Amino acid sequence: MANIFFTKEGIEKVKKEYQELLEKRKGAVETLKRAREMGDLSENGLYKAAKFELGNIDRTLRQLSHFINKGIIAVKPNGKIGIGSKVTLSEKGEKKELQIVGDLEASPADNKISSNSPLGKALMDMEEGQTAEAETPGGKKSYKIISIA
Repeated sequence: MANIFFTKEGIEKVKKEYQELLEKRKGAVETLKRAREMGDLSENGLYKAAKFELGNIDRTLRQLSHFINKGIIAVKPNGKIGIGSKVTLSEKGEKKELQIVGDLEASPADNKISSNSPLGKALMDMEEGQTAEAETPGGKKSYKIISIA
């Protein structure tokens, strides 16, 4: 299985969510235990709901554990764009600031784009002053790289 790239902040967020779910799981186990003690499980709605909730928590814990075990904190190359880079671009005179992140951290609403998105791929390993061209749903666009942090 391939490695999963994260920024340092991204993997910390996953680890925090994992720990929070472990705490939540304790409560779900306790609720399931109480529901079992109520007797007839075939018609016990609390038991079914608690069992479902515990299953969801366990499923998410397995997924997060996989991300943590396979996750690699990407190291930004000096002077070039890589995962974790914060980039200021200009497209037709309009400035746009975004961060290049791993696939699982991508959030266009927060100006975080995946390194595997069309624009992310076009920007990888480029330097200030260069122009990146990306095929977008709206057609081919050119972006001038103003700064990299």
